[in-house]
Amino acid sequence: MRRSQNQDSFNVMLAHTPEQWAKRGHFFMVADGMGAHAAGELASKLAVDNIPHLYSKYAGPSPPEGLRRAIIEANTEIHTRGQANADFHQMGTTTSCLVLLPQGALIGHVGDSRIYRLRGDVLHQLTFDHSLVWELRAMNQLEGDAHNVPKNVITRSLGPNPDVQVDIEGPLPVEEGDVYLLCSDGLTGPVEDPDLAAILSCMTPDDAAKTLVHLANLRGGPDNITVVVARVSSAELATSNSKAEPLSIGRRDAPPTPPALWVVPIVCMLVALVMFLAGQTPLAVGLSVVGVAALGYIGYQQLQGAKGTQLSAHRRLGAGPYVEVPVPDMGSLARISEIIDSLRARATQIGWELSWAEVDRHCQAAKADPSTAAHHYAQAFACLMVELRAFLARQASDSAVEL
Repeated sequence: MRRSQNQDSFNVMLAHTPEQWAKRGHFFMVADGMGAHAAGELASKLAVDNIPHLYSKYAGPSPPEGLRRAIIEANTEIHTRGQANADFHQMGTTTSCLVLLPQGALIGHVGDSRIYRLRGDVLHQLTFDHSLVWELRAMNQLEGDAHNVPKNVITRSLGPNPDVQVDIEGPLPVEEGDVYLLCSDGLTGPVEDPDLAAILSCMTPDDAAKTLVHLANLRGGPDNITVVVARVSSAELATSNSKAEPLSIGRRDAPPTPPALWVVPIVCMLVALVMFLAGQTPLAVGLSVVGVAALGYIGYQQLQGAKGTQLSAHRRLGAGPYVEVPVPDMGSLARISEIIDSLRARATQIGWELSWAEVDRHCQAAKADPSTAAHHYAQAFACLMVELRAFLARQASDSAVEL
């Protein structure tokens, strides 16, 4: 059974100028709403409408702090709307935001939607699931079989409470060829990490996104499914090629120096000049040293107020990656072929009356030409999904009763 409303939302905001790239980078996000009736849909829409806008507004001085502030303010907006209308009371949404900057990848995260990164032959989960299962495991309180713990219980989301704790990760180094996947739990429920790795490693972002959604649906995904896939295709986006200043947090405008504090160096310098002209050189030197020291102290106070804490690959926020999964040893294409075979067996077992002619044609073409195999397999999943929808439509029509 699927929800009658699509409670998932997403947003992509690319930087179109060098100034935008340097200030706020490329922004991607998904949100998975929850709540009765249309409440979840509203919550996720408020998140994807507000967070990118607020992040652009606050990112300038410090993107990590701007991202956190944007998510917190979006939580306030969702909570306020929920409190104002009984139909939307306790509505909420997850949110997972990815920002690619010259300094690296930043992540802002609340809930159990996920962000993955495929680098080479390893898939990394960069976000921590705010779910009961993950929280118990983190506290070493998950005893016995984890399957006995409800997987759909989340411990953190935007909206239900006036305050929310936001996970910020990064900056994580970005390399040419990295593939990022943002998705709701409608994907990660029916599709396991090794299958994600196989599909992401050999397909284009467009084919991969469509295939993942098709596969989740073919496996009976019980939830809305939202997927965003992005590939770093240019060496110019790699962190190693960036000359940008490091990101910083805790940076504040230095407080104005009290006028009285300037009196010390000014008086010392003036008296030192008078003493020097009067032939009192030792005294003049001593007063000059005091004046210079006073100026140095003022400068140090100003610098400390503006510096903050610089972030880098060696000093970053968060503890990710939280899961690492290798691409299947059998190879990505072989794994995808195996997935299609398993779907065929499952369809026969449960009585799906599907035509496999187009699916078989694409599978044969994939095996005949490795250079186009990934695209043909993507088309095979698309054909299979078309067949399934047609079969379900026939089933619904056959069961209809006319009076």
